[in-house]
Amino acid sequence: MAKKLEFPKNFLWGGATAANQIEGAYDVDGKTLSLLEMIPYVELKDRTDIEASRKLTKQDILDSIDNKKGLHYPKRFGNDFYNRYKEDIRLFKEAGLKVFRMSVAWTRIFPNGNDEKPNATGMSFYKNVFEECKAQGLEVMLTINHFDLPFWVIQKGLTWRDKELSDCYLRFAKLLMDEFNGYVKYWLPFNEINLGVLITRQFSDKEQEGGVMQKILSSYGDLHKQFVAQAKVVEYSKKYPHIKVGCMVADTTSYPIDCNPINVLENQRMEHMKKFFYYDVMVKGEYPGYALRMFKEYGVEINKEAGDDELLKKFPVEFISFSYYMSGTVSKETGQMTEGNILKVGKNPFLKATEWGWQIDPMGLRYCLNQLWDMYRVPLFISENGIGVSEVLNDNNTVEDDYRIEYLGQHFEQMSEAIKDGVNLFGYTMWTPIDVVSAGSNEMSKRYGMIFVDYDDYHRGTGDRFLKKSYKWFQNFMKTKEI
Repeated sequence: MAKKLEFPKNFLWGGATAANQIEGAYDVDGKTLSLLEMIPYVELKDRTDIEASRKLTKQDILDSIDNKKGLHYPKRFGNDFYNRYKEDIRLFKEAGLKVFRMSVAWTRIFPNGNDEKPNATGMSFYKNVFEECKAQGLEVMLTINHFDLPFWVIQKGLTWRDKELSDCYLRFAKLLMDEFNGYVKYWLPFNEINLGVLITRQFSDKEQEGGVMQKILSSYGDLHKQFVAQAKVVEYSKKYPHIKVGCMVADTTSYPIDCNPINVLENQRMEHMKKFFYYDVMVKGEYPGYALRMFKEYGVEINKEAGDDELLKKFPVEFISFSYYMSGTVSKETGQMTEGNILKVGKNPFLKATEWGWQIDPMGLRYCLNQLWDMYRVPLFISENGIGVSEVLNDNNTVEDDYRIEYLGQHFEQMSEAIKDGVNLFGYTMWTPIDVVSAGSNEMSKRYGMIFVDYDDYHRGTGDRFLKKSYKWFQNFMKTKEI
């Protein structure tokens, strides 16, 4: 029996993508390479071992320019959105989407990082995309930087601590706001700010020895500069009172492995530094006491400039957006961990997982929404949520993806329950309405979309679009709100 869900009349239902995972056309119309377009595809024997696909040196990145080894670089091709955007946006509209979250490729606008003028062809492309969204009645949520740092950042060995990078980013952000504020109401300065900073440091000449822990500790100094840059974006946005600037965090619900107080406290500690720390700085505008204690104990230095604290306090974000894919457990003694994601978490015996090891926990989303609303009292937006699965077209040129229908329906139900709890949730963009190149594993075959794209992991195929069963299910859900 169908169940009717309750959502506000103006709830923003939509889909999310990233330029580096969909556009392709990496070497046309003046565009240059971004770092993510310089990471080759690696066939994995174990799909959960995505670390194997990221074991690259800076020299590997440099060698990718000439590609004398003949490797395949999936994010240079994406799903050909650059040439097919009109078709894709039409399909999004026909599915019932109300908002399209997308990003702008930095290297399509400023190919050399410090160009005197922006690339006119790149600007024209995005204007055309926004015009098409407007014609189809789609609101746009724009991510200014979705991990795709320009290659020149690596060439110069820059990190976010370097003024040159922050200045170039702010010039880029202000240009976009000035040119496109008439098309875009919702803005996100950085995608998953708690993860993105590590990408810069991975290939930096300034990277320190010491493994993962040292990278995390080093990242806090970089993060401060990103927090300040984000506050400056919020400040600049005040020129245009009709637009809203939010934050974007990779969120993972965590539970103590049991009721042992040691593990309960450890879970709280992990939540503080992996999750709430970011919201506290970006929403409350201040560094929380638990973070200051950790910095002192581990010798972390945050080099603040005069006026930084005042800027963070005066210009907090106006809404919270976050990605939610899974949950995990925490214990003082490290137990069995999940793989297949940058965010490794403890296994939960009560949850099922995907073939990539991502634990499926719809109720964890309701728990997360209530946590964030209780603590911060600003509007919430789920900017990524979805399930990646290996799929092939059947003889009827579709995919019978009942598992995706079940996944989406269960998460929608918990969103509805959170709204009944009193949570101010104003929108949701699934990751993703159409198949894209996976961010972590670089695969086309890890498919998230309701729309199948006919490319394999080496981009063999037609690139044609085919509707999965979930597409038609979602069309019906948008009319009935029944699961």
